[in-house]
Amino acid sequence: MTTQLILADKGRNSAGARFGPRVASALLAGVLVLGSAAAFAATPPDSFAGLAEKVAPAVVNISTAHKITRADAQMPALPFNFPKGSPFEEFFKQFRERQDGEPSSRVVNALGSGFIIDPSGYVVTNNHVIDEATQITVTMDDNRQFPAKLVGTDPQTDLALLKIEAPKPLPAVSFGDSDRAKVGDWVMAVGNPFGLGGTVTAGIVSARGRNINAGPFDDFLQIDAAVNQGNSGGPTFDMNGKVVGINTAIASPNGGSVGIGFAIPANLAKPVIEQLRAEGKVTRGWLGVQVQTVTPEIAGAMGLKEPEGALIAKVVPDSPAAKAKLRQGDVILKLDGKSIGEMRTLPRIVAAIPAGQTVKLDLWRDGRAADATVEIAAQKGNERMASAESSSMDKAQVHTSDVLGVEMAQLTDETRRGFTIPDGVTGVVVTDVKPDGLAAQHGVRVGDVIERVGTTAVDSPAQVDALAQTAKDEGQSSVLLLVNRGGDEIFVGVKIGVA
Repeated sequence: MTTQLILADKGRNSAGARFGPRVASALLAGVLVLGSAAAFAATPPDSFAGLAEKVAPAVVNISTAHKITRADAQMPALPFNFPKGSPFEEFFKQFRERQDGEPSSRVVNALGSGFIIDPSGYVVTNNHVIDEATQITVTMDDNRQFPAKLVGTDPQTDLALLKIEAPKPLPAVSFGDSDRAKVGDWVMAVGNPFGLGGTVTAGIVSARGRNINAGPFDDFLQIDAAVNQGNSGGPTFDMNGKVVGINTAIASPNGGSVGIGFAIPANLAKPVIEQLRAEGKVTRGWLGVQVQTVTPEIAGAMGLKEPEGALIAKVVPDSPAAKAKLRQGDVILKLDGKSIGEMRTLPRIVAAIPAGQTVKLDLWRDGRAADATVEIAAQKGNERMASAESSSMDKAQVHTSDVLGVEMAQLTDETRRGFTIPDGVTGVVVTDVKPDGLAAQHGVRVGDVIERVGTTAVDSPAQVDALAQTAKDEGQSSVLLLVNRGGDEIFVGVKIGVA
């Protein structure tokens, strides 16, 4: 079965993206979180009617128009010709003439939701609801309609701010404290599913801190209140009528609600909306590192007691991190006293820090604690991860490591061409990975270039094998490899012994 992660709006191509079974399993697996004994004793509200009556007037429907230009589909050439003057010749001639015509355009509509946060007419919604729209219309709960102007958007958090002008103050709601929303708390979602108009659904907070690979700052609340296409941008309320989340996506095997909805937490949205309102754009803090997860194998190889923190895989030249002399291989454990329990926590914390502010980092470096002071700068553009390409090799050039379960080759002009490895990269290229070997179990791929084993730079397959064997003979539970993958350096911990 394939599960879809669907952006909860209606219309255009933004209705959803299909994910394979592996990603679907990650989305649907989760952790069962049990509340306190008091939570089990809590009873549901007698009715949500009072809450719905209070907040519904501030929830709006958003319709957008998008102009799509496309060339007519090209008709493939036929492998034969029709007899001259025949009806078939004239029929297919018309099709060929249409192929040479000008591109055609059409207008399509999309529907979503939003909510008013200020009586003067500021409206919050998702970026994907209004992205590339040529016209935006906001419809109130009482069916009044207003044209909307786009104040600003932030694609990284999928948020947008609109402004409408009304002759008198509008009903509005305010953000609550999403950090206080606990698993098991009652919530109510209001929105515009399938274009039906104001619709209220209720449920509980199912989980916190969900990462659905939607963006760099994923920290979604998972709710089981029914959320469907068209709910995007609509609010999730707590029982006090405060907005604790902005409904954005659902996980579903069939395109409809199955009780797995995702909402942007209010505490993540508030500073973004404030910046959009003040400046029309969002500026974020930037440290200048590429980081990766500290796995149990990496933690064991580095002498860390627990797999925590963010491992620096690359320091960007002339960045705040470079100026503070942070190193590849450092693990950031705390930032200004805030623990970095997992890698994806770091980008969110850094992004919220104003440019020019100085912060202290607690590090793990070369097997011992260290610290550094960094002045945060304004965030630069995102960097893409590239993937290595595979190629076949002459077996005479290959060395096998039984410890790691890989075959490796020296970097030569031939291997560089075969695996598209730049001249500046040094090390040993992985030419084959045994499916049942240790390296395969820990993500080593064909085309990876092993640059270091532990702290030792390597330049021959035999050296890699010898260092791995020595680590195993000395009783190490894991060996740490620095791998260059498509131009990006990452650390890979390979478990070679019993912990």
